[in-house]
Amino acid sequence: MKVRIDNVTKKFGHTTAVSNFSAELQDGHLICLLGPSGCGKSTLLNMLCGIIPVTEGQIFFDDKDVTKLPPDQRNIGMVFQNYALYPHMTVAENIAFPLEVQKVKKEERKARVEEIAKLVHVDNLLKRYPSELSGGQQQRVAIARAMVKKPQLLLMDEPLSNLDARLRLEMREEIRRIQKETGVTTVFVTHDQEEAMSISDSILLMKDGLLIQSGLCQELYVNPNSLFVAEFLGNPPANKIVEDDKITAIRPEAFILDDNGTEAEIQFISEMGKDQIVTMTYLGNTIRAILNLDDMNVGSGSKIKVGLKKKGVFTFDKEGHRCHPELDSRSIEKESR
Repeated sequence: MKVRIDNVTKKFGHTTAVSNFSAELQDGHLICLLGPSGCGKSTLLNMLCGIIPVTEGQIFFDDKDVTKLPPDQRNIGMVFQNYALYPHMTVAENIAFPLEVQKVKKEERKARVEEIAKLVHVDNLLKRYPSELSGGQQQRVAIARAMVKKPQLLLMDEPLSNLDARLRLEMREEIRRIQKETGVTTVFVTHDQEEAMSISDSILLMKDGLLIQSGLCQELYVNPNSLFVAEFLGNPPANKIVEDDKITAIRPEAFILDDNGTEAEIQFISEMGKDQIVTMTYLGNTIRAILNLDDMNVGSGSKIKVGLKKKGVFTFDKEGHRCHPELDSRSIEKESR
């Protein structure tokens, strides 16, 4: 199902949580609503599901205006940060509950529970109670419960926040697999840019209730339209060099060793898996670069020369708006010589 959001605004008294938001969500895609805490992403999700009313604007599912429809008439599934499983019910009963509400016959309920349980890999847990499950297993059950009624739209609000790092990685891979197998249009809310980049087809990046930039994950990373986007996406984050009339953002991986480059002094070197994160002084600024120094006898206080790749260097005006992309790497290199 395609979702269209037309100029949607949500106000709570004098506070505007979402402002004039417009976007189209493609059928069968997994779309991430990404942004810092308090940017309005969960509010937007709650308007999509009908939990809170829209102040201004319209929401369409395919060509149907659902702006004023209650949640039970939108054919959606919801998965929250809090799994909200019923403790007195078994896994099978938890998954089947939405079908009971819809008065689906017992035999069909049983068949659909078994089908979705296999899809999310909890078919061997159907007789257990929530207290007997791990966090990852509970999350799988919550997803199964949301999917069992065959929704046209699946909405997920920070569903992995309560899991440890290893389990988060496993579950986001599982969510991606389930979404691909079912083809259901999915909106996934997160503040974690790495999570968004790894799981989604496209990203809607928000700040202060506004849609700042949208597009494919790599599009936002390689072609940010503002300083906020350049700084928000990437780990380690982009380095920021402030000058009189502009701001330059340089991604750590944009640095290269170059005998004809600019001198930099190493402060310290840290290992991050296969990468070496080099903190150094460059043009009077403390920056971080990803460099391979394995064949060099260097350490704190050593001086090296570095240059810049054409990609991963962005210039912005003082307000944070993107300047001409063709000037990005050339401007900083020219001034360093």
